[in-house]
Amino acid sequence: MSSWLTDEQRVGLKQTRDRHIEGLALLAAMVALMWVVEIINTISGNELDTDGIYARSISRFWGILSSPFIHASFQHLIDNTIPFVFLGVIIAFRGAQRLALVTGFIILIGGLGTWLISPSRSGGHAVDTIGCSGVVFGYASYLLSRGLFDRNLWELLVGVIVGVVWGAALLSSLVPHSGISWQAHACGGVAGLIVAWRLSHADHSGADDQPGAVSVV
Repeated sequence: MSSWLTDEQRVGLKQTRDRHIEGLALLAAMVALMWVVEIINTISGNELDTDGIYARSISRFWGILSSPFIHASFQHLIDNTIPFVFLGVIIAFRGAQRLALVTGFIILIGGLGTWLISPSRSGGHAVDTIGCSGVVFGYASYLLSRGLFDRNLWELLVGVIVGVVWGAALLSSLVPHSGISWQAHACGGVAGLIVAWRLSHADHSGADDQPGAVSVV
């Protein structure tokens, strides 16, 4: 069947395949980094647990960047890795650049929101937020809302699948529980909505700039 393809179609298929591979490679690298960090953390007696987000602490502001890659235990990491990979693979099919943009925006905006609204102390101790569940919420809200912004049937279907598989678990995680940061979940979700809206606008603007572009509604 490949002989029926034109040279332009072959190039297009190769570019699509390369984009998928690059996106999946970046996702695998992020997951590998989380696991390497947890191995180091376990060996060091969980010393890295203190490198998360401390609400409104200027001196620990950098924790916004480090917190998604640190977990309290291997069980915590496993619980986050499963939805992170499931949702991340869907985004990664759009390429490494798209995955990096979505992830980076969610980490920064979601982390900043967590830094602003989380409690600074609980039970007389400083609250330290760690884990990538905020990014997971961002991925989910990005995928749930992207089809609405794009008015794309395929992306709407993806959003429905995400909602059916993970919707109940995600909603329950927004209910305050001891030791779980619903603030990180909520802020990650809001960040995912924002990046979906912004990237949808940017994608459509780029398509409009190209001669002969066709908008599919």
